[in-house]
Amino acid sequence: MSFDPIAQSLSVLNRFSGSELVHKLGLYKPAQKIVKSAARQGFRASSAAVRQFQAAKKMLGAQRLPSASSKPTLFDLNLTEEQSMVRDMAQRFAREIMRPAASDANEAKAAPEGFSAQFAELGLAQFVVPESLGGAAIESSVVTQAIVAEDLAHGDMGLAVAALAPVGVASALTRWGSAAQQGKYLPAFAGDDIPKAALCIAEPRPAFDPRQLRTRATADGSGYVLQGEKTLVPLAESAELFLVAADLVDKGPTLFIVEANTPGVSVTASPAMGVRAASLGSVRLDNVRVPMEAIVGESPDAELIDLSALGWCALAIGTAQAVLDYAIPYTNDRVAFGEPISHRQAVAFMVANIAIEVEGMRLLTWRAASRAELGLSFHREAYLAKAFCADKALEIGTNGVQLLGGAGYIKDHPVERFYRDLMGIAVMEGGVLL
Repeated sequence: MSFDPIAQSLSVLNRFSGSELVHKLGLYKPAQKIVKSAARQGFRASSAAVRQFQAAKKMLGAQRLPSASSKPTLFDLNLTEEQSMVRDMAQRFAREIMRPAASDANEAKAAPEGFSAQFAELGLAQFVVPESLGGAAIESSVVTQAIVAEDLAHGDMGLAVAALAPVGVASALTRWGSAAQQGKYLPAFAGDDIPKAALCIAEPRPAFDPRQLRTRATADGSGYVLQGEKTLVPLAESAELFLVAADLVDKGPTLFIVEANTPGVSVTASPAMGVRAASLGSVRLDNVRVPMEAIVGESPDAELIDLSALGWCALAIGTAQAVLDYAIPYTNDRVAFGEPISHRQAVAFMVANIAIEVEGMRLLTWRAASRAELGLSFHREAYLAKAFCADKALEIGTNGVQLLGGAGYIKDHPVERFYRDLMGIAVMEGGVLL
C-alpha cells in the first residue's frame, strides 16, 4: 500500500485532533502521520436511518485500483512503514476497544452502541475507496486489509466481522462496480458514518457450494427478479445495503446490489454458534425487483469467492493467535503437582504445535494476498490457504479449550468463545472481502 505525500486534508487533521478515541488510544501522532501522507478524503456525513444513496458526480468510467506494481514480485514478509502504522492502530483498537467489549457483545449478539462510529474514526475503511471518490486508496492493498482483519480478530472475531462487512462491500464496488454504482454508493463508505452493508453468498443447505447457487435471478422487462434465501449474513437486521450473489439464468453466478428497503426483502435474526457479535441473520428475497444497472461487474464470482476466503483466513489467524497468547501465560501460571503444567511435555508440545500452525496459516494467507495485490493469479493459493486455515482453526480452538481443562469449558475464560468462532471458518462464505 502506498500514499500520495502531496495530497493533504486539513479537515481530516482537525477531525483526528479532536477525536477522544484517538487520544484515548494514544494514536494521535501515528494517525496524524498517516493522514499527512494519505490522499485527500471527501466526507459527507449523513444519517444511516434516513440515508438516500444518490449519485455523487458524473464520472467518465469506473475507478479501479491498480495493482501494487511498485512492489517487488518476490514474496516479501517485511511490512512497509505505512503498514506498520496501520497495524499499530488496528492492534490498539482491538486491545483497548474490542477485547473489553467482546464478552458482552457475544451475549447481546450485537456490537455495542457506538462501535461502528468508533471504527469509522480510525479511517481504515478509506483504504479501499479510490481518491477520486473521497477515499485514500491509490493502489490495491489486499495484504494491508489482511493484516487489519487479523489484528481486529485478535480482539474479537464477531466484532471484527461487524466492522469489516461494510468495508468488504466497498471493496467489491471498487473492484467491479460501474461508474454509476461507485458514484452513488462509495462516497458514503469514505465518510465518518459508514453504511451498514454486507456481502450475501452463503445459502441454508448442507455442503453449500458458492458456485452452485439456488438463489435465482431472472430477466424481466427493464430489470431482474431475485428469488431465494441467504444465510450467515453479518449485520443482517440493520444493514442498508446488500450485495447478493445469485444465479442469473443463462449466465451463471452474478452479484447484484439490493438496497434493504426494496420490496420483497425480509430479514430475520439467525444467531450462529460463533461470531455472534456480528449479528448474523438470514435475508430472504421474494420476487425482489432490481433494475438492470444493479448487476455488479461482468462475472466476479471466482475472484470474489477467493478474496472472501482470504478474509476469513485472516480472521482465523487473528483468533488463533489470541488462543496462543492466552494459553501460554495460563499454562505457565497454572500449577499442578507442584509445577506449572507447561513443564509437562504433552502440554508444551500442544502449545508449540499451535504456534507452528498459526505461522503456517499466516504464511499461506499472506502469500495468496500478496499475489492478489500484485495482480497475479491467486486462486490456487487462496484455496490452499482456506483449506489449511479451516482445518487448523478447528484444531487450535479444540486444543485451546483442552489446555485449560475444565476451565476452558466455562465462560470465565475467552477460549470457549475463540473455539466457537474458529469452528465457523470452514462454513463461512461471503460476509467479508479483502
